Amino acid sequence: MARGDGLAGRWLRRARRILVATIAIAGILLLLTWISTDHFRAFGGVPGPATLARMQASPHFVGGKFQNAEPTSVMSGGVAWRSFEHWAFGREMRVPTCPLPLVTDAAARLGRPSASGLRVTWLGHSTTLIEIDGAIVLTDPVWSERASPSRWLGPKRFHPPPLALADLPRLDAVLISHEHYDHLDRETVRALAARGAPFHVPLGIGGHLAAWGVPATQIFEHDWWESATLPGGVRVVSTPGRHFNGRGVPWRVGSLWTSWSLVGPRHRVFFSGDTGRTEALGEIAAREGPFDVALVEIGQYDPSWGDIHLGPIGALDAQAALGAKLLLPIHWATFNLGYHAWSEPAETLVREAALRGAAIVTPMLGEPVDIPSPAPPVAWWRALPPIAAACP
Repeated sequence: MARGDGLAGRWLRRARRILVATIAIAGILLLLTWISTDHFRAFGGVPGPATLARMQASPHFVGGKFQNAEPTSVMSGGVAWRSFEHWAFGREMRVPTCPLPLVTDAAARLGRPSASGLRVTWLGHSTTLIEIDGAIVLTDPVWSERASPSRWLGPKRFHPPPLALADLPRLDAVLISHEHYDHLDRETVRALAARGAPFHVPLGIGGHLAAWGVPATQIFEHDWWESATLPGGVRVVSTPGRHFNGRGVPWRVGSLWTSWSLVGPRHRVFFSGDTGRTEALGEIAAREGPFDVALVEIGQYDPSWGDIHLGPIGALDAQAALGAKLLLPIHWATFNLGYHAWSEPAETLVREAALRGAAIVTPMLGEPVDIPSPAPPVAWWRALPPIAAACP
C-alpha cells in the first residue's frame, strides 16, 4: 500500500512541477511579448464615435459584433483535436530548407508602364502591388520580420521582402482586408502613412490606424459594397468575405473583414484577403465581374478551419464562382501559420488546376506578371533541395 502511495505521490509531484513550469514559461513569454510590443501600441486602437455608430448601423453588425452571412465556425469541433495532434506531432516540412529565390529587380520594371494596362507583383503572403489602368494599389502590406505584435516572438518570415519600402512607387491606395497581424502591420502602416498613402479599410480598422498616427484625411473606412473612386477612374469596392476579426484584446469591439474588387475602365481584379467558401462570390461576380485575375488565398489552411480559409481546392472553386479568367495564388510561402508543408498548397493547386483546365499563374516572389500572362505556371519551389546541406 505504501509503495502504491509512494508511486502516486511521485506522479502527483511530477504533474505539479510540469504545471508550475508551464505557467512559468507562459508568464515569461507574456512578459517578453509585453516588453517588445511598445506597451501594447501594436495592438492598435478603438473606433472613434462616428465609426462606432456606422458599425452599429451596419446590417452585418449583430449582437454587438460583426457576423458572416453564413453560420461560421472558426474551428470545427469535430476535427479540432485531430488538428491539435497534427500541429504538435506532424512531420511536414513547414519551413523551407533553403533561402527562397527572389526576383529583386521589380523596382526597375515598375518604372515602365504595363503594355496590357494590368500588372501584378506578388511580394509575399497577401502583399501584392497591382497596377491597373493607371492606378497603383498595394494590398495587405507586411514588411516586418514577424507576423506578430512582438518583435521577438511569433511567426517569422521565410524570406526578406523582395522590394524595399523605399522602392515602392507612388500609391493611389493601400487596401487592408482585416486586422490580423499577417495582414495589418503597424510599422509598415506608419512608413506608408509618412509617404501620404491613402488607406482603404473595413469598418473599425480606422481606429488602429489613428492610434498609429495616420492622419484622418488618409483613412477611408468601408462597409461591404461601399466603394471609392481613385484618380483615373478605378473603383475600389469592399466586397464580402467569410472570416473573423481579433487582435489580441478580446473585450474590444472587433472590426469588419472584407475582400476587395478593383474595377477599372479596362480591367478588373479580385483580391480575396482571408475568406472561406461563401455564396457571396457569385454575387460579387455578378455585380463587379468579370475579373481578369483573382488573387486568392491558398495557404495556411486546415480542415478544421474550413469555414474561414479556402486552401488550394477552395481557391479553384472560388475562381470558378467568380468567373475569373486567371488565378494568382497568395497567402503562402512567407509565414508558417498552418500545419501543412510550406509548398503543399502550390503543389496541390498546380495538380488540380491541370485536371480542371483552370488558368493559373505561379510567379516567383517579387516577379511582376503582366495580365494576361503568356507563360504557363512554373513550379519554382521544386528547385529547392529537400535538405539544407544541399542549398545552392
